[in-house]
Amino acid sequence: QVQLVESGGVLVQAGGSLRLSCAASGSIFSINTMGWYRQAPGKQRELVAAITSGGAANYADSVKGRFTISRDNAKNTVFMQMNSLKPEDTAVYYCNAVLLTIATPFEYEYWGQGTQVTVSS
Repeated sequence: QVQLVESGGVLVQAGGSLRLSCAASGSIFSINTMGWYRQAPGKQRELVAAITSGGAANYADSVKGRFTISRDNAKNTVFMQMNSLKPEDTAVYYCNAVLLTIATPFEYEYWGQGTQVTVSS
């Protein structure tokens, strides 16, 4: 069993900052990519940022220059520093990980339960 547990979602004013964290636990052998997706009401879930085990990161155009993703491989944890927040950043943010467990030679994708980020204008 693998669990991804997010934390850090709150209500913040426009222009403010927030840091999301996500810790993966369970029968993990190795983690390939970790990332953050978000889903706003009435919209599809979209990739916000992702980072490989080697530290290569990519971002959605809408958050480039404002959000920074990082990870602690030793702790199976991914972070996202969110600065200059805008009302349009309001969404449920989901942690995502592509990983190998000790039980199978195949990589699978796992999701956290989501954390609400609300940015007020």
